[in-house]
Amino acid sequence: MVLVVDDDIAVRSMLSLLLRQNGFEVTVVASPPEAMEHVRRYTPELILMDMNYTADTSGEEGITLLKQVKIFCPDVPVILITAWGSIHLAVRGMKAGAFDFITKPWSNETLVATVRRAVELSSNSQKSVANSSRVELNSKFHFEKIVGQSAKLMEVLNTVARVAQTDAPILITGESGTGKELIAEAIHANSRRGSESIVKVNLGGVSQSLFESEMFGHKKGAFTDAYHDRIGRFSLANGGTIFLDELGELDLSCQVKLLRVLQEQTFEVLGESRPTKVDVRIVCATNKDLSQLVANGLFREDLFYRVNLITIHLPALRERPEDIPFLAKHFAQNMQGVDGRSIELGSSAIDLLQRLPFPGNIRELKNLVERTVLVSGKSVIEDEDITRNMPSASGAVVEVDSGALLPLDEMERKMIVRAMELYSGNISKVADALGLSRAALYRRLEKYGIRFD
Repeated sequence: MVLVVDDDIAVRSMLSLLLRQNGFEVTVVASPPEAMEHVRRYTPELILMDMNYTADTSGEEGITLLKQVKIFCPDVPVILITAWGSIHLAVRGMKAGAFDFITKPWSNETLVATVRRAVELSSNSQKSVANSSRVELNSKFHFEKIVGQSAKLMEVLNTVARVAQTDAPILITGESGTGKELIAEAIHANSRRGSESIVKVNLGGVSQSLFESEMFGHKKGAFTDAYHDRIGRFSLANGGTIFLDELGELDLSCQVKLLRVLQEQTFEVLGESRPTKVDVRIVCATNKDLSQLVANGLFREDLFYRVNLITIHLPALRERPEDIPFLAKHFAQNMQGVDGRSIELGSSAIDLLQRLPFPGNIRELKNLVERTVLVSGKSVIEDEDITRNMPSASGAVVEVDSGALLPLDEMERKMIVRAMELYSGNISKVADALGLSRAALYRRLEKYGIRFD
């Protein structure tokens, strides 16, 4: 049952009719006292409430009512109704415990989707909170790309399992290299949109001048050099999921444009006057502290609360060292086939890896294991092999067996040749495995005269 609280009889009637037409039971009341009387006797699935009930338009009545109903119904989601010009009130409400907010005039489709999402999430959270084991999760969900079974990782996977089936926007936080993109892929794969596309956008690589064209598309002739129509990323993701990585890098002027799309799921293609409607699940990621950026005036507070509906934090690798053996063996096994070798990590290698800090997290571990396998040429990797291939930037003491010394150029050439063989000449994969950019890899291929057809 949805409780609607609004002093305007026309609004109450419209919301009641709309929600009932979409399968919800609805109770309507006109004032805060009536709302409090209702929640003292019943527990609704969701509360949809206005921010103002008298001539006072400060929103304080709504904030007060929100705090009061949260005392009686702490787990019931509350959606606030506010005018677009009063979004700062909605942000205050989100801080006070509101689930989300909608703006007047609202889109019926957006409002119903927001209500449905809130009810689904509330229902999921009220189900059994017992966490599943990794075996149980693997039998029910697509988590095959995610390696490990530490308590902190299992907490993440259980959260993904609970929220994937909803359309709620999700913010994934964590240091660089912790696997945020893999979690975004898992959210998409386990959602109702799993058969559709997931479109990935690195916002740190999108310039301010090209943001609208990149995200929303443009028509031929919309601006200088617009020689052809371009389909934007949001259109490509229609029906599926859009993954916005490096959200903290987004310029303030672009944040306004993104907020409108998240709010209404509509945008205007450059060169077109009519709005385009899309059905897209939003998943964002950042390695920055967005709340601190908000405090410093570098990130919009209303956008922060719009994308921060559900937050999944990925722990750093140093916080889950028990996963390092699983990850290292996984990366080593992926390298099998080089020179016909089968690859095994010895116990001394595993012990050393678990003691390393890995400031670059899983990405650094992957590069170290793959580099060691390529350079050592051994079937069994031990700690001394790992030590030889640790980059000096890690700050570790590098102990080198003088009998195994090779000229640096020769060592580099052999490493590149082995990587090219392993990845069948796929430049992107070779560059990633060696920790190089594509341009740097091309320069080295030319330097050593390496050809791979």
